[in-house]
Amino acid sequence: MSATSHQDTARVLVGTCNWSDHSDFYPPEYDRADMKAQRISYYARFFPIVEVDSTFYRLQPARNFQLWAERTPSGFVFNVKAYGEMTWHQRDDNGKPVEPRAETFAAFSEMVAPLRKAGKLRAIHFQFPPWFTYSRENLDYLGTVRELLPDDWLSVEFRHRSWLEGRNCDNTAAALRDHELAYTVVDQPQLGSGSVPPVVLVTNPHLAIFRFHGRNRQTWYAKDLKSSRERFDYLYSEQELAEWAPRIASVAERLGTSGEVHVLLNNNNRNYAVVNAIDMQRLLGQEPAQGQPLPEGVRQTMAERAAKQSAAEASSL
Repeated sequence: MSATSHQDTARVLVGTCNWSDHSDFYPPEYDRADMKAQRISYYARFFPIVEVDSTFYRLQPARNFQLWAERTPSGFVFNVKAYGEMTWHQRDDNGKPVEPRAETFAAFSEMVAPLRKAGKLRAIHFQFPPWFTYSRENLDYLGTVRELLPDDWLSVEFRHRSWLEGRNCDNTAAALRDHELAYTVVDQPQLGSGSVPPVVLVTNPHLAIFRFHGRNRQTWYAKDLKSSRERFDYLYSEQELAEWAPRIASVAERLGTSGEVHVLLNNNNRNYAVVNAIDMQRLLGQEPAQGQPLPEGVRQTMAERAAKQSAAEASSL
């Protein structure tokens, strides 16, 4: 029996960040205007969790969340990315950071209330920017986040390595534990100060998150990209993901039956996140795609990857 299916371990949920970006995944009819709203239902056949990323860019009507709850089966859950103001991403006309407001947190909380009521809201995900560096002031802000959202599961992702350097790492972990904020373990290009090393920290007794951004070094700091998909244009090999499976299983054992581990693929170019999420399900001893037949585009991407790997191995002999 695999570690992730053992009765004494946490439930491990594997999915992707966003569900609308995946080309070569949805059947052609889902490209019709009247069917695009049903993509979440199709996605939920394959995975038990998804991260909502569009909330980073704008606050939305609560009705959207009500519909998503209705269009997904019982047991399906959502992580929701915090609005950009809440994570110090926004700037005013003079280029100064916009200080997060309590009323914005309140509006965000009201927005996701339908998911909360349906029992489908998991973590609200705070992804901080590279300029949110380790400091006493920023450590205190982590406490403010908890105060303004006292009853929700909250996760934190840093994009500057100062949070994990030397003694800062211990202080960061202590602050997250004090406020029961789940640290988000990341896999990303290791390139400069704006990338965080793959350190595994468990800072919430109920939740741990692993988030995979790909390893595309050429696009990590690129400017003027047409979309975020270009930044995360990377297809993991099964071997690369296999390195993570024991670490994920170990965290699941540590949390025990009262916890959950979320494994989210954010390499959202083409159908790469879907392919790698299915890879990860298999590596963790789960039924790939929840037993659904793999779409033709997904099987084709897997076959292309296998052919490239075989060619590379043959050329190295």
